[in-house]
Amino acid sequence: MTRRDQILKLIVEEFIKTAKPVGSKTLIEKYGLDVSSATIRNDMLALEKDGLLEKPHTSAGRVPSAQGYEYYVNNLRQKRFDENVRYALESVLEQRSKSVEEIIRESCEILSNMTNLASVVLGPKVEEERLVSVQVIPIGPHTATAVFVTDQGYVENKTFLIQEGRDVKDVVKAVSVLNERLSGTPVADLVPKMRAMQPAIKDYLIGQDAVYQALIAAFLNFAGNRMNLYGKENLLDQPEFAEDAKKLRKVLDLIDDPEAMRKALEDATPSGEGVRMSISDNPDLGEMAILSAQVKTPDGQNTTLNLVGPSRMDYDLAVSMLQYVSETLDDYFSQIGEKGESEECPQKKSGTPKA
Repeated sequence: MTRRDQILKLIVEEFIKTAKPVGSKTLIEKYGLDVSSATIRNDMLALEKDGLLEKPHTSAGRVPSAQGYEYYVNNLRQKRFDENVRYALESVLEQRSKSVEEIIRESCEILSNMTNLASVVLGPKVEEERLVSVQVIPIGPHTATAVFVTDQGYVENKTFLIQEGRDVKDVVKAVSVLNERLSGTPVADLVPKMRAMQPAIKDYLIGQDAVYQALIAAFLNFAGNRMNLYGKENLLDQPEFAEDAKKLRKVLDLIDDPEAMRKALEDATPSGEGVRMSISDNPDLGEMAILSAQVKTPDGQNTTLNLVGPSRMDYDLAVSMLQYVSETLDDYFSQIGEKGESEECPQKKSGTPKA
């Protein structure tokens, strides 16, 4: 490791710990660098010219840039690993009755708890998903549940009331019409297509506007619910967000919007370990970072696991943890996929886990 690499590494790690700009005096006194302050300042200036460090206007010290963090992750970090994640994940996977959804949810909770970051699960894009079937299951004389299933295994259901004096068979007939005409439709097109079909099924739904609206509401939720968030409260512990409500709001708006999250990940760069990084130095995005890794579920579909936090996050730990969890789940699910439906995972589903 060159001296400049060593200085950059120490500045990144010190800034991660303290959230304060790092100067030459700190590097000498705290880390015992056996060079003069002038030499360190020259190296810091060179790193700044290379785009790896930045100098805040109100401080003589330096902070890492987005490029500096990426260089650190790819070349300088020690790949620290917390063995507790291994034991916690083993405990989840040894319970063979768990569904894929439950495994992903509990894995994300482990990641959030052990990294003190928020974790986000992104399921498949609605443009890539098509409706397979709609079914109505009567559960009483005046109630029924509609169940919707896509070709990627995502399931949504909606329970609704049937108006007094109306026969549940009429609702079943109407839904059979929907099934015939909507099967194979992209999820994103379900609501406009159903609205266009309303005249064709009105004879079956006379006096049952509540049923029609319930189905519309289910389709809307069906199209929009492709993301789940865990550990949002961890963001409140980060100085960048706790002390700046506007930054916190921008981050929360981003991680509450699946398409905005996907867009933020479009320019993510690989770390060479199956983990991609999207590190923003744009103040409008709240100086945040996203680490992401894909997991293939037993039916061959991809689910993206993400860790979200300040750009000052502990990459040394977070990258290693996300890499381990994603690779372990990939191996586990691939074994289930080879076996097909089995006793080990009787409730297998794809898509994002329900919060």
